[in-house]
Amino acid sequence: MSLNDTPSANRVHIGFFGRRNAGKSSLVNAVTGQDLAVVSEVLGTTTDPVYKSMELLPLGPVMIIDTPGLDDVGSLGEKRVRKAKQVLNKTDVAVLVVEATSGLTQADRELLELFKSKAIPHVTVFNKSDLISKSAPALAEPSGPFIYVSATTGHNVFELKEIIASLAKTEESKLRIVGDLIQPSDFVLLVVPIDKAAPKGRLILPQQQTIRDILEADAAAVVVKEFELREVFENLGKKPSLVITDSQVFAKVCADTPIDIPLTSFSILFARYKGILEGVAVGAMALEKLKDGDSILIAEGCTHHRQCDDIGTVKLPRWIRNYARVDLDFYFTSGGDFPDDLSSLALIVHCGGCMLNQREVKYRLKCAQDQGIPMTNFGTAIAHMQGILRRSLSVFPHILAELEELD
Repeated sequence: MSLNDTPSANRVHIGFFGRRNAGKSSLVNAVTGQDLAVVSEVLGTTTDPVYKSMELLPLGPVMIIDTPGLDDVGSLGEKRVRKAKQVLNKTDVAVLVVEATSGLTQADRELLELFKSKAIPHVTVFNKSDLISKSAPALAEPSGPFIYVSATTGHNVFELKEIIASLAKTEESKLRIVGDLIQPSDFVLLVVPIDKAAPKGRLILPQQQTIRDILEADAAAVVVKEFELREVFENLGKKPSLVITDSQVFAKVCADTPIDIPLTSFSILFARYKGILEGVAVGAMALEKLKDGDSILIAEGCTHHRQCDDIGTVKLPRWIRNYARVDLDFYFTSGGDFPDDLSSLALIVHCGGCMLNQREVKYRLKCAQDQGIPMTNFGTAIAHMQGILRRSLSVFPHILAELEELD
């Protein structure tokens, strides 16, 4: 990804689903105007979900996902079907591709019910409509929006794109990272440590996006390292409206920031941006109840080269053990892996989710809540262990009030 690309987490995720040989890959190619997916008459040509970031007019930046057929068979086929269904957890708009010559099958109807149960906006596409004879009986119509399309001739492909765009109004597009907390002409102080784990020559994605959001609010962003913070306060002509820090230096920044200046972290802001701040703030309270032998899952939404003092696999387990003073077992997942069965866990500590879209992050929290497992994230867990969670939530009084009710 170049520096000017829209991050994948901020793109509308459009998933194409259906049975084998319904023409999903051909339709993906027709909608995008590119040969993104391999097309063949052989059943099961698409064996893994295929992701492609692109601009799709009239919608804008999107992530197109072509999935394996949901009627695949055998032990390998079951794994492919499972991967295809996992894509639903991150899908903002689902496109059910049905072969028009055969119409809706029971498998298609079950998939439509799955879309509805997950509240995924969707459209049913009767593909290969050019092969329907004029004397053929009318096909049974689904309850939701549908359209007849031919990926081969291009019939109604433009109209399909218009339907997808109309369904793609996500909650995330209405949210701000920090822009709604500040006013034009304010300035915000961002504390960004530069250490061995920092990417060479650039800032990490949440820091980049926060700076952009501050500028879009017509405010100013001042970026410093943690060791220069106190000197910057002394030299500034006025107090910043807000201080935002990396969670790993929360304690130092809290000590150096005057109490009358609001303070929070990138991780906490992104938890709100993803729609899970209330849940992960409450989940942090589970750190008080850990017992010997409890299992904790450290989950990260991306895969990266781990340093010797990696925050997810080294620092957090060490900090949690020192805080809880009990013997704990830690398990780790990254990228798209997230267990279905969480029942053996006492706590889930998730990363900030900057590489996951809002729907997937909220899905993971919902899975934990449905199974009665508390889930927090890196920033809220660190703030709680350092005794400054409540201060870092002061910019969100309603969440602060809920935590106080739990005491």
